[in-house]
Amino acid sequence: MSNAEASSGITVTGVDDRYGALCQGFNQRWTARPDYVKVVRSTAEVAGALDEALNSGRTRVTVRSGGHCYENFVAGDGVQVIIDMGGMDRVHHDDAMGAYCVEAGATNWHNYTRLYRESGRTLPAGSCYSVGAGGHICGGGYGLLSRRHGLTVDYLYAVEVVVVRREPRGDYKAQAVIARRDDDGDLRDLWWAHTGGGGGNFGVITRYWFKDLPRPPIKVWLSAVGWNWEGMTYDRFDRLVGNFGRFCAENSDPGSEYAGLFSILKLTHRAAGKIGLITQVEATNPAAGRDRLDAFLARMEDGLDVPRATLDVETGEHPPMDGMHDEPRLMPWIQAIQTLNGSGANRRGKYKSAYMRKPFPDEHIQVMWNFLSGTRDGTEVPGGDYDNTGYANPEALIQVDTYGCAINAVDAHETAVAQRDSIMKLQYQTYWTDPAEDAVHERWIRELYRRVYHAGGGVPAPAAAGGAADPGAVTDGCYINYPDRDLSDPRWNASEVPWYRLYYGGNYERLRQAKRTWDPHDIFRHDQSIR
Repeated sequence: MSNAEASSGITVTGVDDRYGALCQGFNQRWTARPDYVKVVRSTAEVAGALDEALNSGRTRVTVRSGGHCYENFVAGDGVQVIIDMGGMDRVHHDDAMGAYCVEAGATNWHNYTRLYRESGRTLPAGSCYSVGAGGHICGGGYGLLSRRHGLTVDYLYAVEVVVVRREPRGDYKAQAVIARRDDDGDLRDLWWAHTGGGGGNFGVITRYWFKDLPRPPIKVWLSAVGWNWEGMTYDRFDRLVGNFGRFCAENSDPGSEYAGLFSILKLTHRAAGKIGLITQVEATNPAAGRDRLDAFLARMEDGLDVPRATLDVETGEHPPMDGMHDEPRLMPWIQAIQTLNGSGANRRGKYKSAYMRKPFPDEHIQVMWNFLSGTRDGTEVPGGDYDNTGYANPEALIQVDTYGCAINAVDAHETAVAQRDSIMKLQYQTYWTDPAEDAVHERWIRELYRRVYHAGGGVPAPAAAGGAADPGAVTDGCYINYPDRDLSDPRWNASEVPWYRLYYGGNYERLRQAKRTWDPHDIFRHDQSIR
């Protein structure tokens, strides 16, 4: 390896066997053809890689940590260089900083195992094992412990970012900056921008530091319940979805006795055979935890009149979890995380999201039923000419997560995550493998989403006309870590609320100020980057 290469990472070009794999992430819809990929192992190599690319005229540089970007923000058309952070995966206690350090290339599973084994502590982050810290954390980061302990960024003390300046003679110069929570001025703004502003906006994130990390429960109850689609009627579906929403509305305040419960309702397409419900409950006191789980399941099945079944089918990113429908499993927390740690197979996918402040309105449930059951039931489907009845994909679903509790104890402007009074978070998903079917699957999920939020112009608008805040709104926009380029497209967003308000609410102007300060040349950009 030459001295130049040693200072800027490992160069992988098109003649290298690794090139194809490193040009494609988890979502196989997106494949880039960059001049080369840089595999970096240190902050110095990140700076060297940026200097080398930018000063050779390659000004379209993107960054990948875990490779789970749902849109083409990393592997897009015109990308000249991808910086791969996978070689920066250390997790350790930094005595000088007095905080736990997580490098951007570390995955969720690596973070959990290292932090737990070394300290008995954890990040309240996501359940998909292979998601990289670099993008997950800066978008907010949440998971099965967030109702008890808040979002991942609620513990962020500092972040190291390699930013780019331009020298008087015109050369680009990359340099590392550490921004802390207790800084003032521009540095404070840079720290704040990484508490929910999303990735690819200000520079290359290399390291995060966290203080006062929580301890996970010693044990948890893990339950996985299925209900057969056969025999499912609209009234039963309405009852199940309504029960879930009403439970969340009644049990999402900070300090709720159900803060230690996190549940995921898997509203699959009828073709999957079963609807699922995965639930984790704190069981440091096993008897009390079991009582809460049983009470929750009783609430979900109140008036449902459909017998439980084993959840022996794949539901989106989670594998089959059969055998826990009648008797849940009591296990150490770290084992439960491993059991749930699925990302699904590498395939093609399209995703959308929504925050819910209130239970589902009847019109939401009706459209969900129409599209998931494959029938219109004689009701009008607004929004144009589209026949949903011919779509039958077992890998299509609406995932509804419990939210709130400790998450909602933080002010909407304290971090860049504006959604601090929601009770549920939704992720619309559909997966497939054949590129020839792209249009079919994309159209189905777009039409579903547009019709659910028809009253808001096809999106889960958090505001009234003109973008004014509406505290009475049922929905509160979208999650930046589930990016959706359709939000920028007037064909699919007919509201008066632009994409950046859907993601960031009233925090967007402060993010723009950080952008102007730290990336004035717009080096770090994609289709929905901070302008």
